[in-house]
Amino acid sequence: MRHLMSPLDFSVEELDRLLDLAHDIEKNPDKYAHLCDGKRIATLFYEPSTRTRLSFEAAMMNLGGKVLGFSSADSSSAAKGESVSDTIRMVSCYADICAMRHPKEGAPLVASMVSSIPVINAGDGGHQHPTQTLTDLLTIRSLKGRLDNLTIGLCGDLKFGRTVHSLIEALVRYENVSFVLISPEELRVPDYIREDVLEANHKNYKEVIRLEEALPHLDLLYMTRVQRERFFNEEDYIRMKDFYILDKAKMALAPDDMLVLHPLPRVNEISTEVDSDPRAAYFKQVQYGVYVRMALILTLLEVNVC
Repeated sequence: MRHLMSPLDFSVEELDRLLDLAHDIEKNPDKYAHLCDGKRIATLFYEPSTRTRLSFEAAMMNLGGKVLGFSSADSSSAAKGESVSDTIRMVSCYADICAMRHPKEGAPLVASMVSSIPVINAGDGGHQHPTQTLTDLLTIRSLKGRLDNLTIGLCGDLKFGRTVHSLIEALVRYENVSFVLISPEELRVPDYIREDVLEANHKNYKEVIRLEEALPHLDLLYMTRVQRERFFNEEDYIRMKDFYILDKAKMALAPDDMLVLHPLPRVNEISTEVDSDPRAAYFKQVQYGVYVRMALILTLLEVNVC
């Protein structure tokens, strides 16, 4: 039995097979419509989510399966003090696979250690968000045709942004990928990402503050919101939240084939006027997220797709 805690839980070859499966699901949805008949996924979300939770639920229903779970800690026995370990032991009696989001780093890992069903980390604090990374990889490969030979700009909250951390860890395994890290000093990537991931893998990267400086050189811009829930005080959040706003004027500085991705939700870091730009791919990302989660469910449940 396998779990997914990090994108690194899959080798590059396994990732390629997963993305190939997701691509086939996109092209031939009817072929997969009943492969999970009689199966159930439990979505255990201890903090708010729209896209990730609904994406998992849509993925399982598209495969013919069913869904159970909760959408906040307050609506679960966690409010009574039940531990993550006890919750997953109980849920293992009801479901065949579980997706867990938790504000504490490592909580899904703790669950996986006692679970009798596969556990998927659907986001743990500021640490990892592996299924968003799978979504990002599928989006990039589908729209750019490759995952190597790319210059990628990551902009905004690079300190607390778990999507950024997971994506960097995944992409350093591909050839000739360079990174431009765009953030204010206070929200720079953690030292462990800089030293243990980028430098340890001998990847080219530079850190800049001005988005305008980076835009002309990018194949891909990955925007992130400044996350109010990760700040200890409101004053710091208010000071940082409007540091970057991508608008039509800034997009004029970017190459004609640059993609704009965003894990969503956005607040105001991407102006709505950018939505009509053909380079804006963040809503396409949402659809790719369903396909890749369908592929992940099939893979972890070891469903024969032949």
